[in-house]
Amino acid sequence: MSGGWNTIESDAGVFTYLLESLGVRNVQFEELVDLEPTSLAQLSPLGVIFLFKYLGSTPDSQRDGALDPDAADSNKVWFAAQTIQNACGTQALLSVLMNKTGATDGVELGQPLSEFRDFTREFPAEFRGEALSNSDLIRDVHNSFARSSPFQSDESRVATDDDDVFHFIAFTSVDGKLYELDGLQPAPISHGACAKDEFSEKVIPVLQRRIAKYPPGEVRFNLLAMCQDLRIKAREFGDQEMLMREEEKRREWQWENALRRHNFVGFVGELLKSVVKQKIADGSYDAWVGDAKDRTRKKLEEGRKKGAKVDEMDM
Repeated sequence: MSGGWNTIESDAGVFTYLLESLGVRNVQFEELVDLEPTSLAQLSPLGVIFLFKYLGSTPDSQRDGALDPDAADSNKVWFAAQTIQNACGTQALLSVLMNKTGATDGVELGQPLSEFRDFTREFPAEFRGEALSNSDLIRDVHNSFARSSPFQSDESRVATDDDDVFHFIAFTSVDGKLYELDGLQPAPISHGACAKDEFSEKVIPVLQRRIAKYPPGEVRFNLLAMCQDLRIKAREFGDQEMLMREEEKRREWQWENALRRHNFVGFVGELLKSVVKQKIADGSYDAWVGDAKDRTRKKLEEGRKKGAKVDEMDM
């Protein structure tokens, strides 16, 4: 890993164990596959993390919602400016989490993040962003969930118009309002009154309006809900089947996260050389390569139609 911040996937298992590695307890993430308020409400979400293709800053006249600088200045809302590239995923998680530490939220923030929150409580947004960017603990945990790569990341490279740049933002209810927390904006964005139990109903139209601004063929969006650990609910209701499903999901997440930390390029290279040698020896090399090209082309076409999971450069 490099000394900067590396890109991470918008993935429920990545985000769940990222927070757990920072000492947070009783929280997990669930991926939303539709924009139905009832689907989101079933999770009793603390907030949502939204990933989308970044098209540049939005003019004030076209902004959905109203900037609320008083919310950040009065410390009613924990809001941090984004000061470094690739940190927006973790910053979005913290933007929800730092605003959900009351007794009714059921979140155990843990000592490291509790100390960080107390330390930055009175900071203005830009200083909070600097404190986050310069936190060795948060950066190291964040980077531990990036995909292993044999190539050195060039953190100094600036995105160009040819790059697909993606950005994470957070939505949550704070002090009776629905807030959009985007570190690239000068302040939290208020989307109006929103009681805690109204969050699912109020946030979905905001997300739908955001998505509607993109061309019809654009499908590269991802929505994750931050919610209480679903194993807690399963134990409370005595639902053993649900508990088993959740435990199995955790094992799958741990396995996937372990794979992300390993670089298999060398192993795959040696294996491929051995296979090629055998194919040349038995005369099936040309047919094998042709079949592989056809399958790859078919998968790419299917991926474009369905939309692939996004892990490109983040803002």
